[in-house]
Amino acid sequence: MATSYGSLVLCLCVCAFAVEILNGQGVPYTEKYYTQIVDHFNYLSYGNKTFQQRYLIQNKWWKRGVGPIFFYTGNEGAITAFWEASGFVTDIAPQFEALVVFAEHRFYGKSLPFGDDSFKSPEIGLLTMEQALADYAVFLTDLKKQLSATNCRVISFGGSYGGMLTAYMRFKYPNIVDGGIAASAPIYMLDPSHPRDFFFPIVSNDFNQAMPGCQDNIKKAFSQLDNMAAQGQSGLSDISRMFNLCKPLADNAAFKHLLGWVRNAFTFMAMLDYPYKASFEAQLPANPVKAGCMAISSASDVVTGLAAAAGIFYNGTAGTLKCYDIDAEFIECADPTGCGTGNNAKAWDYQACTEIKLPAGSNNVTDMFPVLPFTTDMRNQYCQKTWGVVPRDEWSYVQFFGENIKSTSNLVFSNGNLDPWNGAGVTKDVSDTVRAVWVQGGAHHLDLRHWNQADPIGVWKAREFEKSNIRQWINAP
Repeated sequence: MATSYGSLVLCLCVCAFAVEILNGQGVPYTEKYYTQIVDHFNYLSYGNKTFQQRYLIQNKWWKRGVGPIFFYTGNEGAITAFWEASGFVTDIAPQFEALVVFAEHRFYGKSLPFGDDSFKSPEIGLLTMEQALADYAVFLTDLKKQLSATNCRVISFGGSYGGMLTAYMRFKYPNIVDGGIAASAPIYMLDPSHPRDFFFPIVSNDFNQAMPGCQDNIKKAFSQLDNMAAQGQSGLSDISRMFNLCKPLADNAAFKHLLGWVRNAFTFMAMLDYPYKASFEAQLPANPVKAGCMAISSASDVVTGLAAAAGIFYNGTAGTLKCYDIDAEFIECADPTGCGTGNNAKAWDYQACTEIKLPAGSNNVTDMFPVLPFTTDMRNQYCQKTWGVVPRDEWSYVQFFGENIKSTSNLVFSNGNLDPWNGAGVTKDVSDTVRAVWVQGGAHHLDLRHWNQADPIGVWKAREFEKSNIRQWINAP
């Protein structure tokens, strides 16, 4: 088969890179713990109390004392999950002879400062971005001394909230972090003037683009659900049967929770719309958005199809659930895009009630979802009732720069066109040293994942751009 010279060059480059990065896949890490200060900013509050902060380290390719340190800023979950979901870091480590370190965020995973009491008041008050960033700064400084690596450059990586933290590490500690790759990092959310209605319209557009008529079918399904619920208990019973619920819907409050459960499934299918099977957050098939659309179009009616589509997220590719426990599988919180479940969800809910203002709810006008609002007043009331706090969004703007980030440097912000979070991301170059790269065909931080032969060309280009900037930062005088 004939090919153009340009295509041949691209193939040779891609094939060579594939061989190179495969050396980094599946490499085991060593789990360690660092004795971390509980409160970095108040000498009297907890005295010298410490906790054990988990981190993962891998030195297979490190040129000791010379090669850079690739540091992942852990986000809202167990650090092991982010290691598995951020294989780009280990994929490129051999090329740069880098040490790889992933640090766990305080109050997540196994890094609980007060054990089982960590989510009580006032202890939960030590869960702030400022404290987490200080954890990373103190840890890195000490680690470099321990490893006789004080002259090694530190390149930070992070995806989503972790990408925000990577950017903030460069903002706050440029003496410690020399550059950063902030993937799918919606930092503009922390600017009070930034629109809050960006998220669900992008999710809706993802489904609209995946298959003609898909968005219309979803809207039609939600409309029919409303009509069924309006019939009272008989309608709720029919809905419970069609969605195969473990516990029948008892009232309109339970029906509203079901709507949130469904919206949550579509939200995550859009975020995790990878071109191959993946197990991050859920066991999902390749192209789950398209799979959801196909489930609806092939069903006998749109409501049955909507239930089947939601099951793609909650029941995964294995399909082991016999029924759906919507109260256990979806918990309403201060983040309309979903907090998850368990202790990690509690921690994220608290952060969403303090420093991180998440998007607004859905409105059924600019998006395909039911009217499930989440206004500023609703957030304030919820946070006061749940945590005894009222958000201070102006403080986040002051502390983390909002959209005025021209004073920083050595950052690459990446955003995928399929990712609902790109609406609050840095999608245009800010300066010659604060660059933006668009990942065409990319969902949520796809560029940070392991190389895969199904990856779109857009992610190849983004990774090459990121590597080019990393080389500049490492080689800078």
